[in-house]
Amino acid sequence: MEESLSLDSVMGLPQRDWSQYSPLTLAWIGDTVFDLVVRTTLLKRGNMQTDKLHRIASGIVNARAQAERMEKIRPLLTEREESIYRRGRNSAPSHTAKNAERREYLEATGFECLIGYLYLEREYERLLELIGEVVPQ
Repeated sequence: MEESLSLDSVMGLPQRDWSQYSPLTLAWIGDTVFDLVVRTTLLKRGNMQTDKLHRIASGIVNARAQAERMEKIRPLLTEREESIYRRGRNSAPSHTAKNAERREYLEATGFECLIGYLYLEREYERLLELIGEVVPQ
């Protein structure tokens, strides 16, 4: 008999040393986590048309905006967080964003890498603390 899906079976990640994962893999999950937090924050503002929600979210969840946000929170990072960010920033992605310079794209990749790492480490309070510094509530 197949096991049915449950929140725990989907979200219950094993304990791992996530810092050993590829920075691009951490950025991959971090991009989605950041997008979900931003979208959830926008819903708290009230019901509005989805095209308006998309425009606002797109203005927050893009390489240029993420690079700017990273500048603001970088002084708040611990040594470990700074190390994770640098690994993402110094990675070698196979592509770049269409609306951002390479430097901005790499800084955004570092930001996403940090978000992904904090998520996988289950450091949700810290993750939301840092995002709260740069995403208007």
